[in-house]
Amino acid sequence: MDLLSFARGPALKVAMGVFFVGVVWRVLALVLLRIRREHSRPRSSLLRYVSVGLFVTASRSWPHPQFVKRTGAGEALSYSYHMGLFAVVLLFGPHIAFLAGLLGIGAWPGLPSSVITAIAVVTATLFTGVLYRRVTTPVIRMISNFDDYFTWCITMLVMLTGLMTSARWGARYETLLAIHILSVDGLLVWFPFGKLMHAFYIMPSRAINGAILARKGAST
Repeated sequence: MDLLSFARGPALKVAMGVFFVGVVWRVLALVLLRIRREHSRPRSSLLRYVSVGLFVTASRSWPHPQFVKRTGAGEALSYSYHMGLFAVVLLFGPHIAFLAGLLGIGAWPGLPSSVITAIAVVTATLFTGVLYRRVTTPVIRMISNFDDYFTWCITMLVMLTGLMTSARWGARYETLLAIHILSVDGLLVWFPFGKLMHAFYIMPSRAINGAILARKGAST
């Protein structure tokens, strides 16, 4: 078995298994947390819980006007590279073929390879800016830990190996593709145990906070 066969065969299967079991375990652990019983009388109806939860999910996705000057640049940087990552993962032809086959559904339209390459280069540049901001901003540097830096490294590794594979730069195409797939395998294994889990947590947590505020009759 060569390296490419190993990367997209046994290694990928193990990585996907760890990813699936890990994500389910983390989500169930959150759902099954003991919730403190509320003895106060609810101030709102169930419909208001849901509506306020949805409103807070949207309204907390961008800073209040009072804080835009201080945090707006960081927010814009974060949204920009996230959109770039989504475009590269979901709109690149080989990725579409892989995901469609994995999910058992038909393929969807993508973007030309040249466009995806340009987006990937810009995204990698923005992601480098994220690291620079983390190490040069005193408060962010103080609250950063191993998780933050390792998550950055494994994500950047996936992007760089993908660009190298697309450009066929540095080694044989089959070797580059194997390394890229192995880096994706590593990201899948790490995903449930690091801060990448915010992909599953961020929206529900905002909605739950909004519903809790609505129950207490607080203004959001």
